[in-house]
Amino acid sequence: MIRLKLAVDQLLFARNYTLDLLDTIDTVDWYQTPAQHTTHVGWQVGHLAVAEYRLALARIRGAQPGDEKLIPPDYLRLFGKNSIPSSKPGDYPGPDELRATLDRVHVAALNCMQNLPVEELDMPLTEPHRVAKTKLESLLFCGQHEMVHAGQIGLLRRMSGYAPVW
Repeated sequence: MIRLKLAVDQLLFARNYTLDLLDTIDTVDWYQTPAQHTTHVGWQVGHLAVAEYRLALARIRGAQPGDEKLIPPDYLRLFGKNSIPSSKPGDYPGPDELRATLDRVHVAALNCMQNLPVEELDMPLTEPHRVAKTKLESLLFCGQHEMVHAGQIGLLRRMSGYAPVW
């Protein structure tokens, strides 16, 4: 149980850090791509929703009927692995929809984690992953992955002229 609590706590910490950053960025700036950079806040938020869905839901319990209500099917194309951020805001859902999707997936992931039997933590994933081999590793990596992208969001906000948070 302690190992699962560590994964939950790590994901909660990462999400709270991400949300603290997002709350300081005006949504009109979400699709700005700073010079010599290849991404924007909108893409980062969509990517985090896809990654959490894949790492904390699909690979843990498998895809299930109704998942399209959690995360629209086109999100995998727009924000998944190997997607290339577009500098055109019209290519993406608006900030409110992205944030709502991020929140929905997070609630579902936490519910899945809290209902995961401890004896399943060392079981292999339903789909292979390059870094994580077991369910616990996937859940731990989910929080680590989010912190990497929170760092990118922090850099994007600074490159957009926002003052440091700290």
